[in-house]
Amino acid sequence: MDNRSGEDVDASAAVELARRVLAGEGVDDGELGLSFVAADEIRGLKRDHLGIDEATDALAFPIDAREELPEGLPRQLGDVVVCPQVVGDAWRAPLVHAVLHVLGYDHGAEMEAREALYL
Repeated sequence: MDNRSGEDVDASAAVELARRVLAGEGVDDGELGLSFVAADEIRGLKRDHLGIDEATDALAFPIDAREELPEGLPRQLGDVVVCPQVVGDAWRAPLVHAVLHVLGYDHGAEMEAREALYL
């Protein structure tokens, strides 16, 4: 976990929550990048990748890792970026939401039901 936000974030709680979501979704192997960033950084990421020039609570950058990997190489799940300046201490819900996006969930009732299991 990387905290470039300038805010105090409970790193161990964030990592544990991400691990709990992954385990609950049946992912027992893989690497997930987790970063907490400042509002200007997440705004730049959203602008560069989604074409929307605004800060947001969280972004997910999934990597398609469905292909078989050679033995010994870790599965790259993707990256989750959360902005505590946008969400304050309420970073848990955006974190869970972004992890589920990395795992392929889209907005809707199924995703909301999955989110409720972890919050």
